[in-house]
Amino acid sequence: MKIIPLADRVVIKTVEVEETTKGGLILTGSAKEKPQVCEVIAVGPGGVVDGKEVKMTVKVGDKVLTSKYSGTEVKVDGEECTIVRQGDILAVVED
Repeated sequence: MKIIPLADRVVIKTVEVEETTKGGLILTGSAKEKPQVCEVIAVGPGGVVDGKEVKMTVKVGDKVLTSKYSGTEVKVDGEECTIVRQGDILAVVED
């Protein structure tokens, strides 16, 4: 199954976080932070939303930061994804 978002919606999935620090220390479950870094899987076409023109600025493959409780969680082919509005994306993460 394939999800095609409408209007200003974006489909994202959480990126797995590394379990060691840059110095090589292994983190225990309680010491791990859970950043809201996600990868963009699909992007809607944009257009007029609530009477305002919305231009999509994210693209498939971008890594983004999102609000912790934003969006709607869905399960597609056994994989958990979240559908958010582009406005719920806080920033694009560059490596």
